[in-house]
Amino acid sequence: MKTITLKLTLIFLFVATSITAQTFNNASEYLDFVAEEQEEITKNMWKYTKAVAHSKSDRSIDGKRKKLLKTIDQAIAKITKADGFGDDDYKSKVLKHMTFNKNLLNQDYAKIIDMKEVAEQSYDAMEAYVLAQEMADQKMEESQQEYERNFYEYAAKHDIQIIESESDLGKKMKISNDVFEHYHDMYLTYFKVYINEIYLMDAIEKNDVSAIQQNANALVAAAKEGLELLETKEAYKKDQSVINATKKAFEFFIDEGENQIPIITEFLIVNEDFEKIKSTLEQTNERKRTKEQVDNYNKKVKEVNEGADNYNKVNAALNTKRQNAINGLNNANANFLSKHIPND
Repeated sequence: MKTITLKLTLIFLFVATSITAQTFNNASEYLDFVAEEQEEITKNMWKYTKAVAHSKSDRSIDGKRKKLLKTIDQAIAKITKADGFGDDDYKSKVLKHMTFNKNLLNQDYAKIIDMKEVAEQSYDAMEAYVLAQEMADQKMEESQQEYERNFYEYAAKHDIQIIESESDLGKKMKISNDVFEHYHDMYLTYFKVYINEIYLMDAIEKNDVSAIQQNANALVAAAKEGLELLETKEAYKKDQSVINATKKAFEFFIDEGENQIPIITEFLIVNEDFEKIKSTLEQTNERKRTKEQVDNYNKKVKEVNEGADNYNKVNAALNTKRQNAINGLNNANANFLSKHIPND
């Protein structure tokens, strides 16, 4: 029998010939038909994958997920109505693959979007969010591997030779998964430290001196532990950018907790003392106020004014340094994904 050669391109293995008929003369025509239905899925799948990697808009990412779902629904409908070739075994496997991916996008990936809303509330929530992403990606990859096995088996059964293309989307998605694995590992390393700063900022907002001191100590300890952990991390393809940016963030957190927060707590303590003295003085009849009370009040006013100036300077400097550190890490992450995940 004469061997028929098809060119395999992208994750869904489409071929060039356009066949729109619902019955087929040979297996090659049927592969062409199935592949044509999957071509749009292929394009939209990669748009979705790129959006996850490159887009900062949750709405844009979810929009591409929904568009991908619509494309899958249309393909399932057409393939279901069309006859298979030879027997319906391969057709059933194709539909099983599509339906599985549809359910994965409808359930697992939709759940991931919901989980993101609460992920930053705790390290456990963030870890669960990242793990859910990795598990969904793994399911998608395993489904694709099964699809390709079925494709090759059907082609071999009908003496169709498959020539793989270097632009195969399956290869791109494998690269993407490897990149995200490094990205997620580094982000969890960072977030385990950063969550302590979230608690610290909350304590400062509440002027809770005891909680400020406790969370500042926890932040410093976590950041120092994080620096040690960074020494064990391997760069992705010699790219140290995310590791270096994370290190700078940790160094900022250590300086913040050890050197800057004590200035803030010192002012809050002085201000708290002032409020007590002020309250006592206001509750004392002017005729009964002693010179010592008035002098002590005036002294505290001076201390509070001086402390407030220092507090404002330290707070402003902290905000700038914090923003620089976080922006530096965000930019490093964005550039890392942009550099290593294909964008074509």
